[in-house]
Amino acid sequence: MCGIIGYAGHRPAVPVVVEGLCRLEYRGYDSAGVAFVRQGGLRVMRAKGKLAALEEKLAQEPLATATCAMGHTRWATHGVPAERNAHPHLSNDGSLALVHNGIIENYQEVKADLASKGYVFHSETDTEVLVNLIAERRKSEPDLLHAFAAALREAHGAYAVCLMHSAEPETIYAARMSAPLIFGLGTGENFVASDIPAFLPYTRRVIFLEDGELVRATPAQYEILRLADLAPVEHEAQTIQWDMQAAQKGGHRHFMLKEIFEQPRVISDGLTGRINAARDAALLPELDALPVPRRLHIVACGTSYHSGLWGRHLLEHWAGIPVQVEIASEFRYRDSLLLEKEEMALVISQSGETADTLAALRIAREHGVPVLGLCNVVGSSIAREASAVIYTQAGPEISVASTKAMCSQMLTLALMALYWGCRRNSLPATRRRELIGLLESLPALLDDYLPAMHDRARELSRKYAQARNFFYLGRGHCYPLALEGALKLKELSYIHAEGYAAGEMKHGPIALIDPAFPTFALALDDALFPKVKSNIVEVQARQGKVIALTNPGLDLAVDDPWIIPALPAPLAAFAALPALQLFSYEMADYLGKDVDQPRNLAKSVTVE
Repeated sequence: MCGIIGYAGHRPAVPVVVEGLCRLEYRGYDSAGVAFVRQGGLRVMRAKGKLAALEEKLAQEPLATATCAMGHTRWATHGVPAERNAHPHLSNDGSLALVHNGIIENYQEVKADLASKGYVFHSETDTEVLVNLIAERRKSEPDLLHAFAAALREAHGAYAVCLMHSAEPETIYAARMSAPLIFGLGTGENFVASDIPAFLPYTRRVIFLEDGELVRATPAQYEILRLADLAPVEHEAQTIQWDMQAAQKGGHRHFMLKEIFEQPRVISDGLTGRINAARDAALLPELDALPVPRRLHIVACGTSYHSGLWGRHLLEHWAGIPVQVEIASEFRYRDSLLLEKEEMALVISQSGETADTLAALRIAREHGVPVLGLCNVVGSSIAREASAVIYTQAGPEISVASTKAMCSQMLTLALMALYWGCRRNSLPATRRRELIGLLESLPALLDDYLPAMHDRARELSRKYAQARNFFYLGRGHCYPLALEGALKLKELSYIHAEGYAAGEMKHGPIALIDPAFPTFALALDDALFPKVKSNIVEVQARQGKVIALTNPGLDLAVDDPWIIPALPAPLAAFAALPALQLFSYEMADYLGKDVDQPRNLAKSVTVE
């Protein structure tokens, strides 16, 4: 989710690039930088923090002569947020500069090989490794284009990159593999960027580059080539009709909707580098030095707590590890007598700064218990203070209501269950291979079904918009989803909603059911479906209206069935989650609420 822009044209290039980075600020970042050619040499300027810090440095530089430049806003993945890790990165000889989004999975092996050849590294990034690999390949290839392609063919993982060479002051090179990169065609100028807003004021003619494609562009011309063999590729340019605000949101009405639709990409990114070649094991080197816990205590708040409740089913069933899930604000104020050194605490927080979760981490450490952090922000407090940290790699989440963050947390918890299941021999290789195959199928499945889910959510929201109360019911792995569905409806539409374990209905809540009190039931095709069906019948006997999120072919008669693709439990949650989110989104939007910034809420709760 970092921001890239490259420019070759007739205007002063650095201001164009900095303006483009400003238009990508919505993506979130922790540092920024630019590269340009001045007096025959590459000049790189970088700064930690917001673009204002970079602009202060650039104000001292003579920039007018540069008509080719590139820039980057970084969301840290390898290396903490710091100027040394900011992009662009220079090759050791100073002739090449590179900006990069994504993850190079084999960068450690490449780095070791380059170090043996005398290369020196000044950052912790995989990007610096890649630019030096390109420099090394220049020694044996006929030109930079061939060296660039050869290096990228050796780089395993996901990337969008832009490259400049001191000897070609009017040329930019770029390529993509499993990370977005767009080419913009201007008049006497050309652009590459990670998102359309970066160059939208200058051109609306774009080419969406495909995986395994490389572009070389000057102000007057460009060529798009296949990375595999450098054969030319023909693309028809498209004309973008979006305005700037719509472009930042990918054409969606709100950031929340954009982020719901980003979940296929989140899953794809979260799997990158974390599955072995045989597809029968999860690779989580962050856990290699830690023992498999005898018992795991998951501590979190809000949506992260719901992720933990869902993850418990996988960790217990796949890995055979007993799990206790606790709300951080409760955990920190009671005697933690159960904590023992053979156990482990797992704290989950999207921001890595949640006050109660951070306090729980410190309590666990005081008891001598290893603490594993699961968060999205490199260099956050939880990341720094935990014994080890696993990053969800979801990228920035702009909307206050958390959507893709939960998806990424669930995915990471599934990978942890697979990893520990392998170490404990509790999950056969054939079963692991089956589950990994299912995880890898999710991005394509969701890409196919999300538009139809959105349409159905819109229909149902119009029908139920007058409700002032809602029940959400689920059993087993669907119970945490019921809690999350109710939370989303509350925080976005301000409709009172409660999530319940369906079996608890007769222990009091059923007294509230009447024709004006609808129920949203998760009735998926799993072992507990007959039980959930029975609970739904009990609601209907009290004249309660029922929306049922269910799968094809199930014997279920309700007011409003909502059919979603069938997946084996508990991975069915990855299809149910966006449906719940879309229903809440459409309900709030129809009622005229501020979807991206609900009242009284903040993105990260950093005070008690």
